[in-house]
Amino acid sequence: MKFATFTAAALCTAIALPASAQDRDGWPSSITIGTGSQGGTYFTYGSGFGAMINEALALNAGVEITGGPVQNVTLVETGEHQVGFVTLGPADEARRGESPLMPTPHENIRALFPMYQTPLQAAVLASTDIETFQDLAGKRIGVGPAGGTSATYWTRFFEATDDSADISNAGASDTAGQLKDGLIDAFVYAAGLPTGAYAQLAVENDVRFLSMDDETLAAMMAVAPSMQTFTIPANTYEDQPEDVQTVSLWNFAIAHQDMPESLAYEITALAMENPDRMVQNHAAARETLAENVDKNAVIPFHPGAVRWFEENGYEIPENLK
Repeated sequence: MKFATFTAAALCTAIALPASAQDRDGWPSSITIGTGSQGGTYFTYGSGFGAMINEALALNAGVEITGGPVQNVTLVETGEHQVGFVTLGPADEARRGESPLMPTPHENIRALFPMYQTPLQAAVLASTDIETFQDLAGKRIGVGPAGGTSATYWTRFFEATDDSADISNAGASDTAGQLKDGLIDAFVYAAGLPTGAYAQLAVENDVRFLSMDDETLAAMMAVAPSMQTFTIPANTYEDQPEDVQTVSLWNFAIAHQDMPESLAYEITALAMENPDRMVQNHAAARETLAENVDKNAVIPFHPGAVRWFEENGYEIPENLK
């Protein structure tokens, strides 16, 4: 499987926290961060964070485009990637051996730090008569790249509620383009706010964002119990004057258990101790806060991450160490 690789070196700007690793024994000369499709939050967030690693830790961090969490968790499990971004639903399923890519227990993945919530989102062109999720019956629906959070959960939702839906897969930017060109009727996705592909789509077109009613919320949470209700604030995008009701999953950065403890510690410290810089990478990072470490109850933490959180007054449950 081939992925596009981007180096973060050219993106560096000043970071308040200098590299503080004292023991670099066993550190690799470079690391690869598995993100998602262009136009999605993972890619933008990861490109900025890779630049921070480059600058603060003097370690080359390559950012790779992937299909998203379902692929990322397996790429980290097998050691092809050293760091990956995942939503907790697919990560938990992979831990239990239920990944559609590699249906064996993923026992090597370890959590590093909390990232942000990923809300499920849905948009149609305002010129259509689609105003509710019930109006999507039988329509052509782009659900994002195969293997991502979006494709995983939206496909399950439509399989459970509308077996006549015509589902297609593509990256976020490509799917937005397909909606604009009339090749699909709806663009449903899952990414942190604001999602670049939706933001651009709403600037260039008259768009309607669909809000989940109680029936739709119940149906989604039935197929994905790890979801929680979420509100997309009004004016997150153009053409979105009101709050949008939906569901979300938490994202965490993960690493392979064999990552040197000192490196896992430094990567965790870099993310947790530089909130202003993280928000510069992507606005969704406003939730990249140490206090959200308790949102993970399914993936064991890397010992290096445990050390940073406990040194800073955050308790990690024994079953996650």
